[in-house]
Amino acid sequence: MSLFEIALIGGMALITFSIRYGLFAVGHRVRFNPLVSRALTYVPVAVLTAIIAPAMLLPGDGSWQLSWQNAYLIGGIAAILIAALSRNLLATIFGGMLVFFLWRWLLA
Repeated sequence: MSLFEIALIGGMALITFSIRYGLFAVGHRVRFNPLVSRALTYVPVAVLTAIIAPAMLLPGDGSWQLSWQNAYLIGGIAAILIAALSRNLLATIFGGMLVFFLWRWLLA
């Protein structure tokens, strides 16, 4: 790794840290517009959806798999249903994983 690459990675890390730490350091003194505050409550849901949806819909080789043979999709749908009915995080995680592994075992 060259000195330029090390400096580039260090600079990116410094900028990323500065941006994120800035809100933590002065966050208690900053008053956001109510619209911005309400919009920020949706950030975790949007980020998790952006991570999980491709894993459920495009597993493996990256092609769409919208069939009952896709254990990721079936486990994800089960987790969504469990979350909607129970509002319990641990039940959602364990229930979704249980359905996922059982579905893979049944298809194997």
